[in-house]
Amino acid sequence: MLNRRPRRQVNQMNVVPYIDVMLVLLVIFMVTAPMFTPGVIDVPSVSRARTVDNRPVEVIIDDTSRITVKTADKDIPAASPEELVNIVKSLDASLTYAISANKDLKYSEVIHIADMLHKAGIQHVALTVKQGTGG
Repeated sequence: MLNRRPRRQVNQMNVVPYIDVMLVLLVIFMVTAPMFTPGVIDVPSVSRARTVDNRPVEVIIDDTSRITVKTADKDIPAASPEELVNIVKSLDASLTYAISANKDLKYSEVIHIADMLHKAGIQHVALTVKQGTGG
């Protein structure tokens, strides 16, 4: 018993519990991610609408008045209408811009955004609607 060596302290961290927690979180996110449908805007419908030949730059205003500029290759969030003007000025002004606003949004908010786009030098601004029976 006298020749017994003293215990050395282990200087390694046990990472197995952390790996288990990360795998559980990964499974949770993989299951819940398809349940979310981002970018669904309930636009008003009309009985007759004109179709657009080329793909416009879309300015999306959701029901919480959050603004997103959707181009062909990326989505750019705008915190305010003033930031929207800065984003639009960095894009091509000759493109057609389409405003897609939730149908429950106040009309004055949509017109304010359209006015901001006109002040930024955008000549072609359209409103997005659903083709339907109107309502």
